[in-house]
Amino acid sequence: MKNIFLTITLSILFLGSIIGQQTPAPAQTQPILITGATAHLGNGQVIENSIIGFENGKLTVVGVASTQTDNTKNWKKIDATGKHIYPGLIAPNSQIGLIEIGAVRATRDADEVGSMNPNLRSIIAYNTDSKVTPTVRSNGILLAQVVPTGGSISGTSSVVELDGWNWEDAAYKLDDGVHLNWPSMMRWTGWREGNPRRIKNKKYGEQVSEAKQFLSEARAYCEQSSVENTNLKLAAMCGLFNQTSKLFIHVDDAEGITTVIPFKKEYGIEIVIVGGRDSYRAAELLATHKIPVILSQTQSLPYRHDDDIDQPFKTPKILHDAGVLFAIGGEGYWQQRNLPFQAGQAVGFGLPMEAAIQAMTQSTATILGIDKTVGTLEKGKDATLIISTGDVLDMRTSDIEKAFIRGKDISLDNKQKALYRKFREKYNR
Repeated sequence: MKNIFLTITLSILFLGSIIGQQTPAPAQTQPILITGATAHLGNGQVIENSIIGFENGKLTVVGVASTQTDNTKNWKKIDATGKHIYPGLIAPNSQIGLIEIGAVRATRDADEVGSMNPNLRSIIAYNTDSKVTPTVRSNGILLAQVVPTGGSISGTSSVVELDGWNWEDAAYKLDDGVHLNWPSMMRWTGWREGNPRRIKNKKYGEQVSEAKQFLSEARAYCEQSSVENTNLKLAAMCGLFNQTSKLFIHVDDAEGITTVIPFKKEYGIEIVIVGGRDSYRAAELLATHKIPVILSQTQSLPYRHDDDIDQPFKTPKILHDAGVLFAIGGEGYWQQRNLPFQAGQAVGFGLPMEAAIQAMTQSTATILGIDKTVGTLEKGKDATLIISTGDVLDMRTSDIEKAFIRGKDISLDNKQKALYRKFREKYNR
């Protein structure tokens, strides 16, 4: 019995040492000045020989190094000559901190039973101790929109900084939007129905009616001056109608996109298309109605059998040329580490480089409603930025060597780097 107890105790201690978490970074205590780097401001502008300074977590100096005469004698200096500075990248439509191991049900906390769950808040389940977060952060992603999944209305998302002691500490913008999964006119058959293939969704009309009915009920409920009995599901929708949150509609096909565009005027709400693989087919319509799009990953197969094989690579340029406000996103949780390379893929197919950076910074911040404080390198905004030795869009040269969140010097170490060092030591002996 003693041996069993000793074994369990040692196992717990060993496991604790393996999964021990990085301590969140302390607040900035000394002003910092970064000189010599090429600064990509996130708004399409570039400063070749830049000087970037920040104090108390806020940017105070942004300009050309040779023209600056500020007294920065007591500032900490970082020479970034030959390197690149970017605003911290923002990952929209992610499940970072909600899922740890996809194959282990106990570590998946992204969805809930039921169809209509607007009252479910993803931020409550956000895990700051996730081992996945440091691996994403080390590629320059410093903020993320944490999004619930499942059902027709999954719940509300929030924006978090990828550093903090708990969800309250990490929260950057609470309840930024409600997420609606729009039904598809076509559906894939499962393996039990023979060869998987796309067939007509016979319940499409019923599912559309259900979603519209719920929106109408929510609007009527929220317009009441007083309510005797609170309906938590309907009350959670009120942010849509008082313009404090947005409706993120997850839809890929052109038919669905054109169906939901009128919702903006019909219900008096702000909507965002998420996924939008067919958005290039409705680019002019989206631009006319000023509907933003959060694209799914570009490094994927075409949505339709008759699409060009490189259509996902070209879609960002088509939206850009049409004047659509769009962000480049990924899917899932650990996959978000490839976000800059998703944008880089689009650059290879015509999207201007600075527009690709903008699609991960300023544009994303604008869509999520946080652009007043983050998303670009401007005086007065948060000092949330990264320094890379190479082009952040190119996986061959990208190497994030420094990251700051509101001036805090963030650790870029992670479990994968630790394992690399461990086994490099083993085989170097």
